[in-house]
Amino acid sequence: MAGWWSLAGAIAAEIVATTLLDRSEGFGRPVVGMLALAGYALAFSLLTRALRTVSLSVAYALWSGIGTAVVASMGVLFLGETLTPTKVLGLLAVVVGVVVLELSGKEPRSDGAVEP
Repeated sequence: MAGWWSLAGAIAAEIVATTLLDRSEGFGRPVVGMLALAGYALAFSLLTRALRTVSLSVAYALWSGIGTAVVASMGVLFLGETLTPTKVLGLLAVVVGVVVLELSGKEPRSDGAVEP
C-alpha cells in the first residue's frame, strides 16, 4: 500500500512542479524555477520509491497519464488555454491507455514473482 501512496505523492509533486515551471516564465523568475526543479526531484524520488512494489508499466502510465490529464485540464480551467477536439481526443487516449494497463491483470515479472 505504501507504494501506491508514494505514487500518488509523485503524481501530485509532478503536477505542482509542471505548473511552477510554467509560472517561472522560462526561469525568468529563478525562485519559482528552483521550486519547480525541487518538485521534479521530489516526484522522481517518490516514483522510485513506488517502483519497489508497483510495476513499472502501471506506475509510469499512471504517473504520466494522470499528470498529463490534470495539467492539461488546469491549463484550460485556470490558464486560459483552449480545449480543442484534438486535445480532447488525446486526453481520452491517455485515459483509455491507463485503464487498459490497469485492467491487464497481474502478470509474472521476469524473475518469476507475481506483482502484489
